[in-house]
Amino acid sequence: MAQHHGSHSLEVGGVGAGGVELDDDGHAARTGNLWTCFAHIITAVIGCGVLALSWSVAQLGWVGGPVAMLCFAFVTYLSAFLLSHCYRSPASDDGSLKRQRNYTYMDAVRTHLARATRPGEKRTWLCGLFQYLNMYGTAIAYTITTATCLRAIVRANCYHSQGHSAPCGAGGDHLYMLLFGAAQAVLSLIPNFHSMAWLSAVAAVMSFTYATIGLGLGLAKTIENGAIKGSVAGVPMSTAPQKVWRVAQAIGDIAFAYPYTIVLLEIQDTLKSPPPESETMQKGNVLAVLATTFFYLAVGCFGYAAFGNAAPGNLLTGFGFYEPYWLIDFANACIVLHLLGGYQMFSQQIFTFADRSLAARFPNSAFVNKSYAVKVPGAPASWSYSLNLQRLCFRTAYVASTTGLALLFPYFNEVLGVLGAVVFWPLAIYLPVEMYCVQRGVLPWTRTWVALQAFSVVCFVVGTFAFVGSVEGVIRKRLG
Repeated sequence: MAQHHGSHSLEVGGVGAGGVELDDDGHAARTGNLWTCFAHIITAVIGCGVLALSWSVAQLGWVGGPVAMLCFAFVTYLSAFLLSHCYRSPASDDGSLKRQRNYTYMDAVRTHLARATRPGEKRTWLCGLFQYLNMYGTAIAYTITTATCLRAIVRANCYHSQGHSAPCGAGGDHLYMLLFGAAQAVLSLIPNFHSMAWLSAVAAVMSFTYATIGLGLGLAKTIENGAIKGSVAGVPMSTAPQKVWRVAQAIGDIAFAYPYTIVLLEIQDTLKSPPPESETMQKGNVLAVLATTFFYLAVGCFGYAAFGNAAPGNLLTGFGFYEPYWLIDFANACIVLHLLGGYQMFSQQIFTFADRSLAARFPNSAFVNKSYAVKVPGAPASWSYSLNLQRLCFRTAYVASTTGLALLFPYFNEVLGVLGAVVFWPLAIYLPVEMYCVQRGVLPWTRTWVALQAFSVVCFVVGTFAFVGSVEGVIRKRLG
């Protein structure tokens, strides 16, 4: 890999060995454009969080729900706008591309905020902590969601064969969580699983498919009812504090569904230049936020219109829909396939970090560094599995811990709310604002600086409110 300095001898690119065209950093020339950028963002944003939006709108009501989604759309747009300027550093006044690339979010934080200052080092550490916490928490959420989807498939078939009043809801999700955990324990040990490009494609198709089915079923149910259900105030609660906590949980769920800050720079790193990557990224950001907001508003509002205050926590597993049962089965199967691969996409980053850290810390340890060739029964004689004991133990313990926490806290909406709220301000707001100020040379107490800091403070208050409310919901359900 080429060394990444502030400038290179190549301005835009060059030709490497074998006639391969190179970019200014010595890497193969990037080929991404506006439409691939748009597709990557849609893939990153639309996930299982969309299934909670009808419930969120129900808690906030017909005014608060759509307004909250529009506000988060604006926040997501502004966050992505700020971060897109941090792909190259330092700032270039003459439009030159002779600038260091920041390939990942962590690279950008390290470059902009850790220039030999201890506060900068702490912020880099903070970034890493929240990134890995978000990935770990997402693995827990995926375990919970997959279990509810598998159970929903069984229940849909039961209701279809025995009638809607049959006791098909008996039993919990524990068995399904254990099955999902066992599957992930096996998948975690597959060599080079993280490099399987088809995973991203499958996840994109599956997420768009089940989200579209949820939208279609909500629209069909609304037409069937012949009326729009719901109210301006949303679901009534017996006390004012209970209503406040529900609103906070709903905001946390919306926060989980929107931002894609963690992967924005990885997407930007696929774009060709000229034009400058930030220019293409900003156009893709506008298109993606508009499309996502329209889609989210449609799913959330049609779900609320269909079920009113009885909107289920998960649109496809709450059994507001019974028929066509095969479509319910198909949608939930799509979620399961998406999350099987999605769990690995997030977790493999933690696995890679653990492998590198342990290898650097214990360079002479056979347990950490030595691999053993294990013959696999039924496989060709020339084929063997490379078993590393550290990977076996760490990855098995990791999967066991996510499964155990999912068993302990199997609360879909509340867990999504906690995850959305805990990373919303640090990763989507605070660090992008701070990096933008450094990269663009924004001086303290100027008009731009004051506006950005005010924006950060408001988002901190909202994120804290959502976090406290979501944690209260988890504790209340656990104790209740």
